[in-house]
Amino acid sequence: MRFARPIIIFIGLLLAWQLLISVTGVAAFILPDPLSVLTALYQRWPELLSHAGVTITEILLGLGLGTLLGCLSALIIAQYRGARLWVLPVLVVSQAIPVFALAPILVLWLGYGLASKVAMATLIIYFPVTVAFYDGLRRTEPGWLDLAHVMGGSRWQTLVQIRIPSALPALASGLRVAASVAPIGAIVGEWVGSSAGLGYLMLHANARLQVDVMFAALLVLALFAVALYFAIDRILRLLISWQPDKAL
Repeated sequence: MRFARPIIIFIGLLLAWQLLISVTGVAAFILPDPLSVLTALYQRWPELLSHAGVTITEILLGLGLGTLLGCLSALIIAQYRGARLWVLPVLVVSQAIPVFALAPILVLWLGYGLASKVAMATLIIYFPVTVAFYDGLRRTEPGWLDLAHVMGGSRWQTLVQIRIPSALPALASGLRVAASVAPIGAIVGEWVGSSAGLGYLMLHANARLQVDVMFAALLVLALFAVALYFAIDRILRLLISWQPDKAL
């Protein structure tokens, strides 16, 4: 059932989609039927695969860079009070600026290539990873810290052997959120300005009223996003296998 359930859900969504079209009679240039989208997916698969490779590269690079910067920032903020007093307020205030509004500026600064899309994805991923990891670091069980102090553990040993392992479940939650929002940054960056990628393909298909191609690109992006989330979730479960699953 573990493998059959996603297939059943996917087929159920396709049937609901087709039923909606049959009941409402919506025009094909507004909402194409599933068969048209799957046909476009089959006929233009090489083109979709080429553009998907660009978008996937942007997402993975942004995810990796955002995670690295977020973890380093959380460690610095948690370890040094001076950094916490100065950096944390700036970090919080920066979230008042819509990240999407920065996309045209990033394209202007970094160009239409890969760099601006990776930077956009990094900015979106950075905050949830930083906040989640920092929250985990500062919520370390006080008894464990007292025990490390009594046993003569150094600040570095306490960080590596106690605080970081205890913060991994919180970091895992932040990474799951990051995996969910990572495609947004890449796609928005491609919409603002690009020469390749699924977002670029969607814009050109929209200009030509090729709605079936738009939905085919969206389907490819959705499948990758779901696969990325479950892959990261699986890796995290293996890394923190000692953490009990308390789901009801």
